[in-house]
Amino acid sequence: MSYKNNQVSPDFDHCGCDDCNDHCHDSNCVCRILRKIVKAQDALDDRGNDCEVGCKHSIESLVSPAQNLVENDTVPFVLYCKGDCSPFIGQSVVQATVGANRVFQCFESPIFRINKIKDDCCAEIELLLPVTEGGSTPGSGGADVCDFFPGNSIRDLQRTGICITVDLKHFMAVACLEPVETLPISEFRASLRDVAGASHKKH
Repeated sequence: MSYKNNQVSPDFDHCGCDDCNDHCHDSNCVCRILRKIVKAQDALDDRGNDCEVGCKHSIESLVSPAQNLVENDTVPFVLYCKGDCSPFIGQSVVQATVGANRVFQCFESPIFRINKIKDDCCAEIELLLPVTEGGSTPGSGGADVCDFFPGNSIRDLQRTGICITVDLKHFMAVACLEPVETLPISEFRASLRDVAGASHKKH
Protein backbone atom coordinates (compact mmCIF):
# COMPACT_ATOMS: atom_id res chain seq x y z
CA MET A 1 0.00 0.00 0.00
CA SER A 2 1.44 3.40 -0.93
CA TYR A 3 0.51 7.05 -1.06
CA LYS A 4 0.20 8.64 -4.49
CA ASN A 5 1.67 12.10 -3.99
CA ASN A 6 -0.21 13.74 -6.82
CA GLN A 7 -3.62 12.74 -5.51
CA VAL A 8 -3.64 14.23 -2.02
CA SER A 9 -2.17 17.53 -0.95
CA PRO A 10 -0.04 16.91 2.19
CA ASP A 11 -0.87 20.41 3.43
CA PHE A 12 -4.19 20.09 5.19
CA ASP A 13 -4.70 23.81 5.77
CA HIS A 14 -3.92 25.13 2.31
CA CYS A 15 -5.42 23.93 -0.94
CA GLY A 16 -3.40 24.35 -4.11
CA CYS A 17 -5.63 24.97 -7.11
CA ASP A 18 -3.70 22.41 -9.14
CA ASP A 19 -4.94 19.76 -6.69
CA CYS A 20 -8.43 21.04 -5.96
CA ASN A 21 -9.50 22.77 -9.18
CA ASP A 22 -12.80 24.56 -8.50
CA HIS A 23 -13.08 23.07 -5.02
CA CYS A 24 -10.64 25.73 -3.69
CA HIS A 25 -13.65 27.98 -3.41
CA ASP A 26 -15.70 25.63 -1.21
CA SER A 27 -17.19 27.87 1.47
CA ASN A 28 -18.37 24.99 3.64
CA CYS A 29 -15.69 23.53 5.93
CA VAL A 30 -17.55 20.22 6.37
CA CYS A 31 -17.58 19.82 2.60
CA ARG A 32 -13.86 20.63 2.32
CA ILE A 33 -12.90 18.13 5.03
CA LEU A 34 -14.94 15.29 3.53
CA ARG A 35 -13.59 16.04 0.06
CA LYS A 36 -10.08 15.52 1.43
CA ILE A 37 -11.14 12.24 3.05
CA VAL A 38 -12.50 10.99 -0.28
CA LYS A 39 -9.16 11.78 -1.93
CA ALA A 40 -7.22 10.08 0.86
CA GLN A 41 -9.34 6.92 0.67
CA ASP A 42 -9.15 6.85 -3.13
CA ALA A 43 -5.35 7.30 -3.03
CA LEU A 44 -4.86 3.83 -1.56
CA ASP A 45 -3.48 1.44 -4.15
CA ASP A 46 -5.54 -1.58 -3.20
CA ARG A 47 -8.80 -0.08 -2.13
CA GLY A 48 -9.09 3.60 -2.54
CA ASN A 49 1.71 20.38 17.84
CA ASP A 50 -1.50 18.90 16.15
CA CYS A 51 -4.48 17.14 17.66
CA GLU A 52 -3.85 13.43 18.12
CA VAL A 53 -7.44 12.56 17.12
CA GLY A 54 -9.02 14.75 14.46
CA CYS A 55 -9.58 15.13 10.75
CA LYS A 56 -6.10 16.34 9.83
CA HIS A 57 -4.38 13.55 11.75
CA SER A 58 -6.76 10.89 10.43
CA ILE A 59 -6.26 11.88 6.79
CA GLU A 60 -2.47 11.95 7.17
CA SER A 61 -2.48 8.59 8.97
CA LEU A 62 -4.55 6.96 6.23
CA VAL A 63 -2.23 7.98 3.40
CA SER A 64 1.09 7.58 5.25
CA PRO A 65 2.58 4.06 4.88
CA ALA A 66 4.91 4.70 7.82
CA GLN A 67 1.92 5.04 10.15
CA ASN A 68 -0.20 2.26 8.64
CA LEU A 69 0.27 -0.80 10.83
CA VAL A 70 -2.88 -2.40 9.43
CA GLU A 71 -4.74 -2.18 6.13
CA ASN A 72 -6.76 0.90 7.03
CA ASP A 73 -9.24 1.87 4.32
CA THR A 74 -11.61 4.38 5.90
CA VAL A 75 -11.69 7.58 7.94
CA PRO A 76 -14.97 7.26 9.88
CA PHE A 77 -16.69 10.48 10.89
CA VAL A 78 -19.62 11.99 12.76
CA LEU A 79 -21.73 14.87 11.42
CA TYR A 80 -23.32 17.51 13.65
CA CYS A 81 -26.51 19.26 12.56
CA LYS A 82 -26.96 23.01 12.51
CA GLY A 83 -29.12 24.58 15.19
CA ASP A 84 -28.99 22.30 18.22
CA CYS A 85 -25.55 20.82 17.41
CA SER A 86 -26.95 17.31 17.82
CA PRO A 87 -25.20 14.41 16.05
CA PHE A 88 -26.81 13.23 12.85
CA ILE A 89 -28.10 9.67 13.31
CA GLY A 90 -28.39 8.02 9.92
CA GLN A 91 -31.27 5.59 9.51
CA SER A 92 -32.35 3.34 6.68
CA VAL A 93 -34.24 0.12 5.98
CA VAL A 94 -32.96 -3.04 4.26
CA GLN A 95 -35.01 -5.91 2.86
CA ALA A 96 -34.39 -9.50 3.88
CA THR A 97 -36.17 -12.76 3.17
CA VAL A 98 -37.59 -14.98 5.91
CA GLY A 99 -38.82 -18.15 4.32
CA ALA A 100 -41.13 -17.04 1.53
CA ASN A 101 -41.78 -13.68 3.13
CA ARG A 102 -40.12 -10.33 2.61
CA VAL A 103 -39.25 -8.46 5.80
CA PHE A 104 -37.76 -5.05 6.48
CA GLN A 105 -34.97 -4.41 8.97
CA CYS A 106 -34.07 -0.95 10.25
CA PHE A 107 -30.48 0.11 10.90
CA GLU A 108 -29.13 3.32 12.42
CA SER A 109 -25.72 4.73 13.19
CA PRO A 110 -24.00 8.08 13.80
CA ILE A 111 -20.81 6.82 12.15
CA PHE A 112 -20.27 7.18 8.41
CA ARG A 113 -17.88 6.56 5.54
CA ILE A 114 -17.78 9.11 2.71
CA ASN A 115 -18.06 7.36 -0.67
CA LYS A 116 -18.74 10.15 -3.17
CA ILE A 117 -18.97 13.92 -3.10
CA LYS A 118 -20.10 16.26 -5.87
CA ASP A 119 -19.08 19.83 -6.64
CA ASP A 120 -22.24 21.18 -4.97
CA CYS A 121 -21.39 19.37 -1.70
CA CYS A 122 -24.08 16.77 -2.25
CA ALA A 123 -22.52 13.57 -0.86
CA GLU A 124 -23.14 9.85 -0.61
CA ILE A 125 -22.36 8.64 2.90
CA GLU A 126 -22.49 5.02 4.04
CA LEU A 127 -23.67 3.81 7.44
CA LEU A 128 -20.94 2.13 9.47
CA LEU A 129 -22.26 -0.06 12.27
CA PRO A 130 -20.29 -0.30 15.52
CA VAL A 131 -20.09 -4.06 16.18
CA THR A 132 -18.74 -6.36 18.87
CA GLU A 133 -16.09 -9.01 18.35
CA GLY A 134 -18.88 -11.43 17.47
CA GLY A 135 -20.31 -9.04 14.89
CA SER A 136 -23.44 -8.00 16.81
CA THR A 137 -24.71 -4.45 17.31
CA PRO A 138 -25.38 -3.98 21.04
CA GLY A 139 -28.46 -2.11 22.17
CA SER A 140 -30.87 -0.08 20.10
CA GLY A 141 -28.73 3.01 19.77
CA GLY A 142 -29.86 6.38 21.05
CA ALA A 143 -29.63 10.12 20.48
CA ASP A 144 -25.97 10.42 21.44
CA VAL A 145 -22.89 9.02 19.69
CA CYS A 146 -21.62 7.32 22.84
CA ASP A 147 -24.89 5.38 23.15
CA PHE A 148 -23.66 3.29 20.22
CA PHE A 149 -20.40 2.44 22.01
CA PRO A 150 -21.42 0.89 25.36
CA GLY A 151 -18.56 0.05 27.68
CA ASN A 152 -15.64 -1.62 25.92
CA SER A 153 -17.76 -3.92 23.79
CA ILE A 154 -17.20 -2.39 20.33
CA ARG A 155 -14.31 -3.90 18.38
CA ASP A 156 -14.97 -3.05 14.72
CA LEU A 157 -16.88 -0.86 12.30
CA GLN A 158 -18.99 -2.79 9.80
CA ARG A 159 -19.55 -1.48 6.28
CA THR A 160 -23.17 -1.96 5.25
CA GLY A 161 -23.55 -0.69 1.71
CA ILE A 162 -26.48 1.34 3.10
CA CYS A 163 -26.01 4.83 1.72
CA ILE A 164 -27.70 8.16 2.33
CA THR A 165 -27.41 11.19 0.07
CA VAL A 166 -26.99 14.39 2.07
CA ASP A 167 -26.34 18.08 1.47
CA LEU A 168 -23.20 18.80 3.49
CA LYS A 169 -23.99 22.52 3.58
CA HIS A 170 -26.66 21.77 6.18
CA PHE A 171 -24.17 20.47 8.78
CA MET A 172 -22.15 22.69 11.08
CA ALA A 173 -19.36 20.35 12.19
CA VAL A 174 -17.60 17.08 11.45
CA ALA A 175 -15.64 14.89 13.89
CA CYS A 176 -13.20 12.40 12.38
CA LEU A 177 -12.32 9.14 14.06
CA GLU A 178 -8.95 7.50 13.62
CA PRO A 179 -8.51 5.48 10.40
CA VAL A 180 -9.72 1.89 10.56
CA GLU A 181 -9.88 -1.26 8.51
CA THR A 182 -13.61 -1.78 8.17
CA LEU A 183 -15.35 -5.14 7.98
CA PRO A 184 -16.44 -5.79 4.35
CA ILE A 185 -20.00 -5.37 3.10
CA SER A 186 -20.10 -9.10 2.30
CA GLU A 187 -20.02 -9.87 6.04
CA PHE A 188 -22.97 -7.57 6.64
CA ARG A 189 -24.99 -9.29 3.90
CA ALA A 190 -24.11 -12.68 5.36
CA SER A 191 -25.28 -11.53 8.79
CA LEU A 192 -28.62 -10.50 7.28
CA ARG A 193 -29.07 -13.99 5.88
CA ASP A 194 -28.14 -15.52 9.24
CA VAL A 195 -30.64 -13.35 11.12
CA ALA A 196 -33.36 -14.09 8.60
CA GLY A 197 -32.66 -17.83 8.80
CA ALA A 198 -32.75 -17.85 12.60
CA SER A 199 -36.03 -15.91 12.58
CA HIS A 200 -37.55 -18.38 10.12
CA LYS A 201 -36.61 -21.37 12.31
CA LYS A 202 -38.37 -19.82 15.32
CA HIS A 203 -41.60 -19.66 13.34
